[in-house]
Amino acid sequence: MDIQKMMQQVQQMQSQMKKSQAELSTKNFEASVAGGKVVVTANGHGDIQAVKIAKEVVDPEDVDLLQDLVLSAIQQVQKRVKDSQAEEMGKLTGGLGLPPGMGF
Repeated sequence: MDIQKMMQQVQQMQSQMKKSQAELSTKNFEASVAGGKVVVTANGHGDIQAVKIAKEVVDPEDVDLLQDLVLSAIQQVQKRVKDSQAEEMGKLTGGLGLPPGMGF
C-alpha cells in the first residue's frame, strides 16, 4: 500500500470534485407540472431561481390546488438536482469501491 500514491489520488479527487461542483453550479434544472402550467427552475445547488405560474391555474376558489402544484414542481426539480449531484459524485468515487452514500 503506497500512502503517497493514495494521497495524490485523494488530492486529484478533491480537485475534480471542486471542478464538478463549479460546473453544477452553472447548470439550471427545470421541472413542470400540470402540462407546463407551473414551472420551477433551480440551480445546481438546488436553490430555487424562478417559479412561473400560468394565469389559468390561479383560481382564488382553489388555492389548495395551486399550492400542491407549486410544491410538486419544487420537489421534482430538487430531485433532479440531487440525482445530478449523485451522478457526478458517482463518477468521481466509482473507482474507490465505496458503499453507496459514502462518497465525499
